[in-house]
Amino acid sequence: MSDVIFTSHATAKGGRDGQVKSDDGLIDLKLVNPAGDSDGKGSNPEQLFAAGYSACYDGALNLMASRQKKEIDSSVTADVSLLKDSADNGFKIGVTLNVEVKGVSQEEAESLAKAAHDFCPYSKATRGNIDVDLKVAAV
Repeated sequence: MSDVIFTSHATAKGGRDGQVKSDDGLIDLKLVNPAGDSDGKGSNPEQLFAAGYSACYDGALNLMASRQKKEIDSSVTADVSLLKDSADNGFKIGVTLNVEVKGVSQEEAESLAKAAHDFCPYSKATRGNIDVDLKVAAV
């Protein structure tokens, strides 16, 4: 493994109908399978992945803008879908990153979004493993 900067810890029990908790207690969530029969409220792995990916990607986007001396205001919404996987009759995920960028042209926004996708650790981790669609809008 490369030089570790920091490590986060979370423990899940009970799978999609269980609980997930970070070691510091900041994350302590009931999990509910949205495809199941439960009408309870709770989170799910896709929602947690969407939160992490959108935060990481937005950070990468702002870093790319600052390196290019561009002042932007951005937001990233990650839509993470659970999909059927015909290859093994199992499941897989797909992601759409909805990127809104203020302060630059559409062309500049798309260039920054591509640079962020090349740089973002989540994008690197998923590259070649899941479909990620970038939808970029200069607003």
